Order: sequence, then structure tokens, then C-alpha cells
Amino acid sequence: MRPSLHNSSPRHRFCMVRSLAIALLLSAGFLPLHHLSLTAAAAPQEEYEQHDEVLARLAAGRVIVVVFKDAILIASIENKIETDSLTPPIVQLNGRHAAILLGAISWNSPSPPVEWARLDRELPNLRANALSAVAPHMAVNAAGQEATDIENVGEGLRVRLSAVMKHIPGKLDVPEGEPLTELILADYVADYGAEVWTLQYGIDQQVQRGEFWDTKIQRPRYAQLWPPEKTDPHTVMEIQYPVGTKTPTLLDLQRQKDPRLEAIRNSDPQMTAAANVLATGGDTSKLLTAVDAVPYFRACFNLLTPPGANLVVALIDRERGFDWILAPPHPQPARSTASDQSPPQPGQKDRPADAPSLLKPPPQ
Repeated sequence: MRPSLHNSSPRHRFCMVRSLAIALLLSAGFLPLHHLSLTAAAAPQEEYEQHDEVLARLAAGRVIVVVFKDAILIASIENKIETDSLTPPIVQLNGRHAAILLGAISWNSPSPPVEWARLDRELPNLRANALSAVAPHMAVNAAGQEATDIENVGEGLRVRLSAVMKHIPGKLDVPEGEPLTELILADYVADYGAEVWTLQYGIDQQVQRGEFWDTKIQRPRYAQLWPPEKTDPHTVMEIQYPVGTKTPTLLDLQRQKDPRLEAIRNSDPQMTAAANVLATGGDTSKLLTAVDAVPYFRACFNLLTPPGANLVVALIDRERGFDWILAPPHPQPARSTASDQSPPQPGQKDRPADAPSLLKPPPQ
């Protein structure tokens, strides 16, 4: 069994992560909990001085992961907490590795429109080739090579977030112990099997002078969701953002015998067999195959998706690797980057008019 990271933090598995309320506190006032905004005056880099704001867009919703005998099923369901919030993106890292991002993943300036960071697009290329001595250490695998794949991705993302924070002069009001961004990693490891990890990125802030703060990204807190401890259920894993929504999980609804789930369960013998594994607390990795179980879970995901929200579903097959079951919507044209500050194309929606901003407080 592949060992856990030494600094893995305890957490309840297969349920919602704890509530995360994020707001930026400046002398101009408070923002709604789900949107970050700040005045970029006197930012340390000259390229930022021409921008009035730096905004963070949040990836919000629920991520559901199920391990079968022969595959890992991943679903991302959007929660439209703001008009410009994002569906938690599923990112293919390579043939048998995928990542999902939650929280603050897009940082941009609306005037003029420049996108400083879009973490889901950058993630496949974010790697830390040289880890420091204090980085979490994973044991040697069966081939005699150090299993540093998760640390490389995790540290690479931390370095990128740290670079973004250098441009944030204000104070980010994040509850103690809560992450600014969360990364979920799912993969198949040779001679080991399926594994699922969460990496939570907290912040450390120190006041410099007046209203100017220095914000540092802490090393990620690692927690292994799969394989779980022997005494924990080997069943569906679900992570939600923001957690304060208190939306019932798929397992909650299944235990409550939700009539909609019961209708799916009774619609077909194949559906009944898959539902019975969940109802009895059976080990999905030993009792279900993808071909038998995906139709049931696909129907459940449709039920859990709010009207007008996006649903994205992917599968990591043990033999064939990553594939889309329901691919994300066609991506919109990327915003300008710091090196290309041309105006947006006609008809391109840059930022909703009602998006909260410190420059114009949202209506109460």
C-alpha cells in the first residue's frame, strides 16, 4: 500500500469540506463572501499600476469521485454562487492522472481586461522539479523510484499561487485553517492502484505598513481520501465548495431514500445492483465495474445538477487512461494576458456588470 504523506491532516472523508468564507477587507469596505476584489494602487510590479482592481473568480460546486474495480469516475457539478463563478474544472494531467480545482483559480483585472492567472489552464505545466527538504516525502514505489508526482504538482501550484500573491497588496480575510484554493488529485499508480488526494492551500499574512499586507501561500495540507483507512467506508467521495451551502451529498440522499434516487434505482436491474452497493456500504472498488455502474451514477449526477448549471464527467480507465464521458462546454476565448493587453473582441463577455467590486459596492 502506498503510504500516506507524513503531514496529512485529519479530516472527515466522503462528506463536505468545512465552510470556507472568503472576503477581502480594505478600508473601502467589505465584499460578499464569494468574491475577492482589491484596489491595485501601489502594487509592487510596475505592470500592475495601470489597473484599478485585481479580481479573483471562484470555482464553486461539488466534486464526486468513485473508484471502481477498473476505473475512477469523476464528476464536477457547478454551483452558480456568482454570475461569473466557474465550474470546478477537471484537468487531465497525463494519461492516468487528473486534477480538479476549487476556490480562487482565476485572477484578473477588468480595466483594462487582463487575466493574470488561470490555474486550471496552467496546471498541466506547473511542476516543481526540485523540492525543498521540508516538502512532504512519499516512500519509494515498487520500481525503486521515489513517488514524487503528487508533491511535484502540489509544490508547482504553490509556487504559482505565491507569484500571484506578490501582486495582492490588501488583506485577504480567510477564516483560520481554511484554504484559499483546493486541489484534488486522482490517478492510477503502477503496482499500487487508484488513489485520491486533496491538497489545501492556506495563507499567512503579515502587515507591512498601513493598509499594505504581505501574503504568503503555505505549503499545502495533504489528505489521502483513497485508499481510505481500513475501518472507513470504501465508497463515494464528495467535496463541496463553498461548504456553507450545506447541500445534501449523494450519499445523504441515498440514505434518506430520496424519491428521485429511488426512481433511478428501480428503473432497471443494472441500476438496482449499483444502488444496492451504496445502500449496504459495499466497497465500490471491489463490487462495481465501470460498465455496470457508470449509467447509475450518470443518472444521479443529472439529478444533482441544478437547472442551467454545468455538469462535467470524466473517467480514468485502468487500462485505457483518461477519457471524457461528458466533456466541458466549449471554452470561451481567453482574456488578455499581461503580455497582450489588446481590447476584448466584439461580443466577448469580459465581466458581468453586476459583479461585486470595491469601486462600486453591490446592492444590498
